[in-house]
Amino acid sequence: MAPPTARVSADIRTRTQPSHPTARWGVLLALAVGTAAPALAAPAACQGTIYLTFDTGSQSQAELIAETLKRHHIKATFFLANEKTVRGDYSLDPSWSAYWKARVAEGHAIGSHTFDHDVLVKDGGTGFKVKPGFGASAGKLRTLTPHEYCEEIKRVDRRFVELTGQHLDPIWRAPAGRTSPGTLAAAKACGYAHVGWAPAGFSGDELSSTAYPNAVLLQKSLRDLRDGDIFVAHMGIWSRKEPWAPANLEPLISGLERKGFCFATLREHPDYKTSFTSHH
Repeated sequence: MAPPTARVSADIRTRTQPSHPTARWGVLLALAVGTAAPALAAPAACQGTIYLTFDTGSQSQAELIAETLKRHHIKATFFLANEKTVRGDYSLDPSWSAYWKARVAEGHAIGSHTFDHDVLVKDGGTGFKVKPGFGASAGKLRTLTPHEYCEEIKRVDRRFVELTGQHLDPIWRAPAGRTSPGTLAAAKACGYAHVGWAPAGFSGDELSSTAYPNAVLLQKSLRDLRDGDIFVAHMGIWSRKEPWAPANLEPLISGLERKGFCFATLREHPDYKTSFTSHH
């Protein structure tokens, strides 16, 4: 996520994700009280599959996420934009080459989040009004043609090849989850399938930690996630005072494992298998 001066607010991003109207959040989270349920004995076979996904952000949790996934032998899916990090650089700078090379070597799937984190504001039919979080036009409205919008998705791939020698997987996630028939068609025309998340899969890590404490978010996820759900979190959020990942990532994974869930990348997801097998 962008710093407050260079990004659309977290509340706006949450409201604009079609799958997660904010009106439902108060109701859903009001039901979550106390702490996570006691651990269950791990069954011998998988009772379902959860698809963990992580979008770039401040990158304050990048190493923690990588270490936790490795310790649990989990493969996840990452969506990359060139975002400013807590180190003072950007997430697709050469300084992050070793990090992304390691994720490739571990077998994670990696897709585009648009290079400048271009949040869709309006689909004008012949062009898309977007507000980039970064780059020369950060915080300003730009109008992109379908071809230019596609180029913003593909710019991440070109940089990723420079950093790792590998291409991205043929998937992308729109910043703030904001899409339109036009942007979906533009991305599909250049070979990218869009990935959202399940209603139960919103981690809530962009919300106020005062209004939505980590314990409440954790219990909601453990209670509501079901087989096949795509879960989304970020690699660090500038605006959240109590970061989500240190408190919640390990308990979330361990709790889901105890409930019998396994984990996979979107390469194994039934809705995206065809995209991967037909790529190139």
